[in-house]
Amino acid sequence: MPARQPSDSASLNSGDQQARRDALYLALAQVPPGKVVTYGELAALAGLGRAARWVGRTLSQLPDGTSLPWHRVVAAGGRLSLTADSPSGVEQRTRLRVEGVLSHNGRVDIRRHGWRPLEHEHLDSAPHTQPACT
Repeated sequence: MPARQPSDSASLNSGDQQARRDALYLALAQVPPGKVVTYGELAALAGLGRAARWVGRTLSQLPDGTSLPWHRVVAAGGRLSLTADSPSGVEQRTRLRVEGVLSHNGRVDIRRHGWRPLEHEHLDSAPHTQPACT
């Protein structure tokens, strides 16, 4: 059985932590207006495996005024995890509404508003090639 990878952020050195944050921020920056992604999907897109809780914890530490679209990240099933009457919860709901993402009973319709990067890729992009075997 392979050794288990550390899932706790405290067990990683600061260089690894910064690399993980950079990967997360890069993936988050790609989520387009009018679309949402779950914490788990964002972790997978960033190459972080099953790190949904780490993603949530890291996003909660973003500085005020960040340009990253943190409001486009929702819990599994489209649930808005920020309390509706908290300042961040109000801001998230307002930003999503402005982008045309409506919630009902604290949930976003993930089938309608969920971001699927592979489905949104441009068909005219350059084809991917496999490296030659030597």
